[in-house]
Amino acid sequence: MHISVLTLELNLPGCASLKEKRGRLKPLLAGVHRRYNVSAAEVDLQDSHTRSVVACALVSNDPGQSDRGLAGIPGWLEQRFPDVAIVDHRIQPL
Repeated sequence: MHISVLTLELNLPGCASLKEKRGRLKPLLAGVHRRYNVSAAEVDLQDSHTRSVVACALVSNDPGQSDRGLAGIPGWLEQRFPDVAIVDHRIQPL
């Protein structure tokens, strides 16, 4: 069993409240889950209005498949959610 985790540091410009931030992250997380069949959640910077760290995890029997499955997410997010800026991203095997 191989587990890979994609960590995305996001900038959410224009969010004035945590409620607004949750409203922008909810469709993003649901879309990633639906499109890539991964687990996705906000894992850090929950108290910041304009920044977030999101993690996506994928379990597979092949480490290459896990990494390839996660590699398309940043590009998809940039196209689907142009108002969200990806500051940094990295894929880590566990």
